[in-house]
Amino acid sequence: MGFAEAGLKDSFSSLLESKVWLLLTKVGNFLAEQDIESYIVGGLVRDVLLGRDTADIDFAVASDALEVAPKVANALSGKYVLLDRVNRVGRVVLVDKGAPSTEAQWELDFSTFKGNIKQDLARRDFTIDAMAIDLSQFGKGFSDIQLIDPFNGRGDLSQRVIRVVAETAFESDAVRLLRAVRLAAELGFSIDKKTEALIRRYAYLISSIAGERVREELLRLLAIPDAGQFLPYLDELGLLTAVFPELAGTKGVEQPKEHSWNVFDHSLKTVIAVDFLLRQGAWEYASGEVLAAAPWSAVLAQHFDREVNSGSTRRLLLKLAALLHDVAKPQTKAIDAGGRLRFLGHAKEGAAIAANILERLRFSAKEVKLVETVVRHHLRPGQMSHDELPSRRAIYRYFRDTGEAGIDILFLSLADHLATRGPHLILSHWQEHIQVVEYVLSQRFHEEGIVRPPKLVDGHDLIKTFAMSPGPKIGEILEAVREAQASGELTTRQEALDYIERVREKYA
Repeated sequence: MGFAEAGLKDSFSSLLESKVWLLLTKVGNFLAEQDIESYIVGGLVRDVLLGRDTADIDFAVASDALEVAPKVANALSGKYVLLDRVNRVGRVVLVDKGAPSTEAQWELDFSTFKGNIKQDLARRDFTIDAMAIDLSQFGKGFSDIQLIDPFNGRGDLSQRVIRVVAETAFESDAVRLLRAVRLAAELGFSIDKKTEALIRRYAYLISSIAGERVREELLRLLAIPDAGQFLPYLDELGLLTAVFPELAGTKGVEQPKEHSWNVFDHSLKTVIAVDFLLRQGAWEYASGEVLAAAPWSAVLAQHFDREVNSGSTRRLLLKLAALLHDVAKPQTKAIDAGGRLRFLGHAKEGAAIAANILERLRFSAKEVKLVETVVRHHLRPGQMSHDELPSRRAIYRYFRDTGEAGIDILFLSLADHLATRGPHLILSHWQEHIQVVEYVLSQRFHEEGIVRPPKLVDGHDLIKTFAMSPGPKIGEILEAVREAQASGELTTRQEALDYIERVREKYA
C-alpha cells in the first residue's frame, strides 16, 4: 500500500525538503546506476513514523555490502568503516558540513541480503525494525513510495511494544539482547512478555559477542537520560551480570550500618545518583534542596559532555565507573578488631578489575585509563580533609595524582554519598561534603598555581648549582619544590633555590 493510502503521508512529508531525502536520493541514484537492488530498512523507517530525528540509516543491498559501501563512501566523499566481515556489514560515515557542529555525522550502514527483501526482514531483530522502503522509489516522487511491513511493525509502533520477529532472533545475534532494552529505554516502549522470556533464556549468549559490539550498545544505553534506572531491569533479565560477571559476587554483600544497601544495590544506586547530579535524572530520596546545593555550571556541563573516544563522553564513563567502583569489595571484606566491616584496598583492586572489564569490552586505552583512575581514587575526596577544608598541598597532590579525572572523582564521591545514605541522608552532612567539593573545584578552576605551579627551577639547575648527578633524586626534589609552591611557601626562583639548599640532604 502507498503512504497516502495508509495515512502515513504526514509522517514522511517532512522528509521531502530535508537533507535526509536528498541523501537517500543520491545513494539510491548511485546504486541504481550500479544496477544494485537496495532498500532502506529498520531505524530510519521506524523513526520517521515516530516523528523522531535520526542520523543513522540502514541499507540492505542485494550485493556484497563490503564491496558496495566503499564505493558509496568514495562517491559521497565519506569514510568507509568495516563493521562485520562475517555478516558482511560496512559503514559509511559522512560529515554534515551544513550542520552547526563540524562533528555532526551521518552513519550509513550497509548489509547484504540474499533472496528477496521479505526474507531479509524475516531475519531481522524486532518488528519495528523489520520494515523497508525500496530505495529506488525516492527518485520517483513521493506518491509512488510503498511501505514493506510483513510483520506489522507499524502496529507494534502504535502499541509501543518491542517484539522479536522470530524466536531465533537472539540465537542469530546475541547483541540484540542488549538492543531490546536500549530501544525500549530510548523510545519509552515496553518489551512484550514472550520477548522478555526469550531474553532471560538467552542472556548468557551475550558473553559470546565481540566486545566492541557490546561496548557500542552499552554506551548507547548509558547515553539515555536517567539511564541508571534501567540497570535493575537489565539485572532482572539476567543481562547485567552476563555483561559484567564480576558484579555477581557483590550481590548480598553486607556493608557497615551507615549504608542503606548491600554492595550490588549500592552500585546500581550510585549510577542513578550520578545521573541526578549531572542533571539528567531523578533521585527519589532527595528534595530539591539536595540538588540545589550540589555544584553545577556551564563549565562542568562542558567537561562531562567532552568526548573521550568515539561514542563515549566523560559523562558516560563516569556512569561506568560508578557501576564498578566497589567491584572489589567482596574479596577485600574483613572485620577489624572492633567488629567493624572493612574493605581495605578495594579501590586499588577494583581499579585493576575495572580496567580488565573495559579492555575485554574493547574500550580504548584512553577510556580504560579514565575509568581506572576514577575507581582507584574514588575515596580520595573524603581523605583530603578532616573537619576543615583541604590544604593547598592536599589539593595539589590530589590533582597531581588524578589529573582531569579529579573533577569526575569529586562527582562520584557525591553520588557515592547519596547512594550510601539513601533515604537516611543527613542534610547537614551532605552540605559539609558539598562545601569541600566546591572548594576543591574552585581551587581547580581559579587557582592555577595550585594545580600546575609555574616552573621555578629544573634539573639543570640542580646539576649546575648543587653539583648533583642525574638520577631519580632530582625528580624527587623537584616534586618537593612543586608541592611547596602549591602550598604557597615558595613564589620566586631564589626561594626555590634556598629551599633546595635546606632539604637536599634528605635526598642524598
